[in-house]
Amino acid sequence: MNVFISGAAGGLGRAMAAECARRGYRLFLTDRDSAGLEALQKGLERQFGAITVVYACDLTDPGSVDAMLAYVDGSRIRFDMLLNVAGVDFEGGFMHRDRERMVEIVSLNDGATLRITHAVLERRREVRPFTAVFVSSLACMFPMPLKAAYAASKRFLLDFAAALRQELKDEGVNVLVLCPGGMVTKKDTLAAIRAQGFWGEVTTNPLERVARRTLDRALAGKGTYIPGGVNKVLSGLGRCLPRPWVAAAIYGRWTRAQKKWLGA
Repeated sequence: MNVFISGAAGGLGRAMAAECARRGYRLFLTDRDSAGLEALQKGLERQFGAITVVYACDLTDPGSVDAMLAYVDGSRIRFDMLLNVAGVDFEGGFMHRDRERMVEIVSLNDGATLRITHAVLERRREVRPFTAVFVSSLACMFPMPLKAAYAASKRFLLDFAAALRQELKDEGVNVLVLCPGGMVTKKDTLAAIRAQGFWGEVTTNPLERVARRTLDRALAGKGTYIPGGVNKVLSGLGRCLPRPWVAAAIYGRWTRAQKKWLGA
């Protein structure tokens, strides 16, 4: 099985790549971080003997993506699975963050994901089935003050994945959207989780388990995966309660948490 993974040098991307390598899949890995990609490639080849191709690419730059696709086409690579992991998150009030950094959230989480999904689907192998995974977030279930652009960008992925699943199912394409809570991918993420106290702890998901179960569910034809019982309950409450109530409750919790973390 040939698997394309975006954002492969990040925490969840690395975990996904390791799980795919453990299963014997052949990997095409991309990320902005060329050094991280090379280190990951060496580790996967050493630990699993994985056949791994890496290509550093800025998915928000059409020219960079076109160059990567020319390499794919020149190598005659066709794919059986796409794992859309690349994404970015910034904390803090909307007016307290740099304008272009806020726009970057949507450019990468949504625009780049659309760009690479279309390109990889055009390059899927003719044999069926094909599997696509979109990494959304538990945040997509709620209007989230102090994470407004991030939560909204992840809501786009939730709705897009559901629509694409229906649109392509007769072509043998299964689409799963992953909606995890917190995951310890880097130091500032760990700091944010700790600042949330109890709720940060109970909504956090181990990377390796999320990667393994995401692949299992995607290959089984499932459409949505929310890791963790508490997170499933919270997502249900987000659908049932009036959205202004939810926004007010989240604002209160995030205000306290960010005072601890960001010194706001």
